[in-house]
Amino acid sequence: MIETREIDVYYGDIQVLRGISLSVNKGEIVALIGNNSAGKSTVLKAIVGLLSKSSGSVHFDGNSITEMPTSEVIRLGMAVVPEGRRLFGPLTVFDNLKLGSYLRLMKKEDADVRQDLDRMFDLFPILMQRKEQSAGTLSGGEQQMLAIARALMARPKAVLMDEPSMGLAPLMVREIFGVIQRLKEQGHTILLIEQNARMALKVSDRAYIMELGRITMNGDVGTILEADTVRKFYLGM
Repeated sequence: MIETREIDVYYGDIQVLRGISLSVNKGEIVALIGNNSAGKSTVLKAIVGLLSKSSGSVHFDGNSITEMPTSEVIRLGMAVVPEGRRLFGPLTVFDNLKLGSYLRLMKKEDADVRQDLDRMFDLFPILMQRKEQSAGTLSGGEQQMLAIARALMARPKAVLMDEPSMGLAPLMVREIFGVIQRLKEQGHTILLIEQNARMALKVSDRAYIMELGRITMNGDVGTILEADTVRKFYLGM
C-alpha cells in the first residue's frame, strides 16, 4: 500500500534522512518509533510530498507519488493526522468533520458522508456532545479525537498519524490507543509515527526503529520486543 525506497532528504546542506526504506501493507498498522529529532515526522512529510526528496522513491496503492504534490496524494486516498492536530479552532466540531469529507461532498456523496458522521459519533461519543462547540475550546484529548475523526471522514485508503499521544495525559493516551486498536480491528491501514514505543507496539503489526535519520531496526512486533536495545532504551526494561 505504502512503500518508500532509499529516501534521502536534506534541509539545506544538512542531510536529515538517509536511505529510508519502509513499507505498510493493506490492513496493517506499522509503527515508526524513535526519540525526538530521529526524523520520524520528516519521513511523513517526505511521503506526502511536503518535502522534496533528493533521491529515492515513494509508491502508494500502485502509484508512484515521488514527485506528486500533496494535494494529489490526498486525492489518491492518503489522509494525515498531523502532529499538533492542526484543527480549525474557530469552527465547530461538526464543521471540522465536514471539512474532512470536502472532496466527497464535491462529488455529491452527501448520503455517505452523513452515514460516516454517524460512524464518527459512534466511535467518539464525546464529539457528538461537543458537535456545536468550537474545536479550539476542546481539551487536548478531544482535539486529538477530532483530528483522527476528520481524517477518517475522507474514507482514506491509508492514514498517517504523527505523534497522536503527544501532550496528552496518560489516561487519554490509553483512550486514543484504544481507538487505534479498534481501527485496526476494522481493517484500516495506518502508519503510526510515535515516540511512545510501549503503546505503539501494543497496537502494531510491525515496527521500524529510527535513530538520527536512519532506520536501525525493523521487523514484526515480537522480534522488536525481543531486542535488548529496544527493551532498554525504549521500554525501560
